[in-house]
Amino acid sequence: MRLSPFNLRRWNNFKANRRGYWSLWIFLILFLLSLGAEFIANDKPLLVRYDGRWYTPIFVAYPETEFGGEFPTEAYYRDPYVEDLIRKKGWMIWPPIRFSYQTVNYNLTVPTPAPPSRENLLGTDDQGRDVLARVIYGFRISVLFGLILTLASSVIGVAAGAIQGYFGGWTDLFFQRFTEVWSGLPLLYLIIILSALIEPTFWWLLLLMLLFSWMTLVGVVRAEFLRSRNFDYVRAAKALGVGNLTIMFRHILPNAMVATLTFLPFILTGSITTLTSLDFLGFGLPPGSPSLGELLAQGKANLQAPWLGITAFLVLAVMLSLLIFIGEAARDAFDPRKKT
Repeated sequence: MRLSPFNLRRWNNFKANRRGYWSLWIFLILFLLSLGAEFIANDKPLLVRYDGRWYTPIFVAYPETEFGGEFPTEAYYRDPYVEDLIRKKGWMIWPPIRFSYQTVNYNLTVPTPAPPSRENLLGTDDQGRDVLARVIYGFRISVLFGLILTLASSVIGVAAGAIQGYFGGWTDLFFQRFTEVWSGLPLLYLIIILSALIEPTFWWLLLLMLLFSWMTLVGVVRAEFLRSRNFDYVRAAKALGVGNLTIMFRHILPNAMVATLTFLPFILTGSITTLTSLDFLGFGLPPGSPSLGELLAQGKANLQAPWLGITAFLVLAVMLSLLIFIGEAARDAFDPRKKT
């Protein structure tokens, strides 16, 4: 697909910011790897060959009796008894990290949290779970939460700002007063109160955050629509009988999206930071979920285990720095004054 000269200039401006360009590639590689976390860190083998048959435990739950065991429940492949049963008539291929985010290492010879070792490269937390596995899964859930929240809040914010700016008058006045009142509600207190009534889940927390995060782009889009609604091409479209929705989203919105797109990486950063903060305070994802904020809280509670706090800090610092650098490059790409 060939880019238009205008978009080609933007892409060249983006590439000219080397820090942002390479940050984009590094972030994409890390995110794609985290999407396949089950193939990197898991307490189940990737592939099992037993008695002439093939098994894929990461996709299908097989009972222990399938491999000559005694119990009809799902096989626990880290159990030496199950390992011996399979090795007598076959073999297994394990992922690089033989722990999932909730797997407890019962073979530790030191109290938890255990320091880094050959088996647990970044040590374990205070429940004996592998820190590296929880970081991989926690990175994925943080980025996915941020992406979904950013996209959903952007759609709502752009639509609200477009309606305000295009129609103006009482519509704009009413929405402005509503936005001022809504933005003044204490989000953290609401989450604390609702957490006492409803057990928070990924989607429940996402919906609650969406109720307040959509206002980020309203002001930017509203200002662009207020500026553009009296332009000659808009008046000409109205004179020709073009509908309001067509004018708003086909003619004016592309101009407003320039400012909007430059904000998206920073909104994503804020979404990830908010989730991490809620998890750190204990009002985020359900207990046991792979969470960078929960890892930070463990580091605070276990000062004798500095690898917990240092790992969480470095992962968050790298992730947020990459997103900030990408945002700076995107800002340069859409800046009409920038030329490569």
